[in-house]
Amino acid sequence: MAALVLTGAAVALAIVFGGGKSTEKAKAAEPNPGQPTVSIISPRNGEVQPTHAVVVKVGIENFQLAPASFGEEPELGEGGLRFSLNRVPNCVDPEKLEKAIKSPTGKERLQGQSMDFPKNAGPNGVLAEREGTEGKSSPATRPEIFYHQLPPGFYRLIVSLAQNNGTPLSYHAVTNFQILQKPGHHYKKCEPGKVSSAKAAASLE
Repeated sequence: MAALVLTGAAVALAIVFGGGKSTEKAKAAEPNPGQPTVSIISPRNGEVQPTHAVVVKVGIENFQLAPASFGEEPELGEGGLRFSLNRVPNCVDPEKLEKAIKSPTGKERLQGQSMDFPKNAGPNGVLAEREGTEGKSSPATRPEIFYHQLPPGFYRLIVSLAQNNGTPLSYHAVTNFQILQKPGHHYKKCEPGKVSSAKAAASLE
């Protein structure tokens, strides 16, 4: 089944990190009637967060969240969610950036530090630790998750529908957002030869 990746007229940052311009309207293809869909309500793509925390909320259609069946055998049309949040490196190797630009499938897109640990994902991070997915994704049986203690920088979030046993399905949504530096603080300059996230995005405009 074709993944419902949020695309559209991509901004530079979204092109590099794999998101789309709108997490509400832009889709890779129109879904078939009755086909499951997942969309990110907040944070919106390109949103800037003044605090070091974010509440992620998603919308789901034609798919039933089944908390009572978490960890059990797959059942058609029900299951849970997998949240995956990564901080994009501030200083990017030019070769990796070039691969990201030329990769239509996203296999070489930039991916940095995971936030899917108890420290950042709270109870969902604890569940990830228990299920052996920490550092990759945070399981959830509700259409939301709270990430906190996020360092300043750019972030890429992927939300996927999953079967009861945790196996991710192809239906997913992507968004990108930024956590601002505290007033008076600035990003460290990149070492010679490395490209900052901002300059990498500007090079694609």
